[in-house]
Amino acid sequence: MKKVFYLNTCDTCRKILGQFNLKDWELREIKKQPITQNELEEMHKHAGSYEALFSKKSTQIKLRELDLKSLGEEEFKELLLDHYTFLKRPVFLTDKEIFIGNDKKNLEALRGFFN
Repeated sequence: MKKVFYLNTCDTCRKILGQFNLKDWELREIKKQPITQNELEEMHKHAGSYEALFSKKSTQIKLRELDLKSLGEEEFKELLLDHYTFLKRPVFLTDKEIFIGNDKKNLEALRGFFN
């Protein structure tokens, strides 16, 4: 399995995806094709928590008046399934590894994976 979950309107996602040869990868635009429960559970298995997959920059947090400190794993899971902007992106998922988001450490690991 080789999947990339991204948002087409996200300049950062497009920039990151443009750095790699993704011809053997399934590209999933999460606004048009939301993640499934099975896919989320597969991500969770590699990431270790739903919170690690959760974008704390989502505009939905303020709109829904969420207190992130009070949320547990089940709430993070529900929110991730409920709205695409809660997923930290892009997410590169293989059978053995996961790369989540656009922070420097993750991008270095991703470059190492592709080289």
